[in-house]
Amino acid sequence: MATKPYKNKKRGTGRHVQLPEWLQSSEAWSTLKPGPRALYIELKRRFNGSNNGHIILSHRDAENALNVHRNTVGGWFKELEERGFIRLTQAPHLGPSGIGKASVWSLDELPTDDMQPALKRFMSWRKKTKPPHKKQDTPSQ
Repeated sequence: MATKPYKNKKRGTGRHVQLPEWLQSSEAWSTLKPGPRALYIELKRRFNGSNNGHIILSHRDAENALNVHRNTVGGWFKELEERGFIRLTQAPHLGPSGIGKASVWSLDELPTDDMQPALKRFMSWRKKTKPPHKKQDTPSQ
């Protein structure tokens, strides 16, 4: 069976970010605010299929990509880490010449490039609920 040739010598639609249904149906994702979701998509955008554990994204790069302030992005990174979507593999530091090196991240939904299995910690995350308050009995008159 012959295939239909691409128009104008196109070779496909290009790169895309895939968010699996099982990830989107998790409680950790469904209760996540839009800002951290956008940051996760930006991190996943930088994943090329073989660099999990070596995804570089600084606060300033995230600030520019998401068009928000750098201080706002810091809380979003922290929230994604607490819920188990991402893991810091190398902290930011100054290099030997005094030039800053950005944070290096790993996505927990995928196995890392050094053959470590996917942890998927976000699947066991549960929203913290406050215990119900006991009603205090008021003395009857």
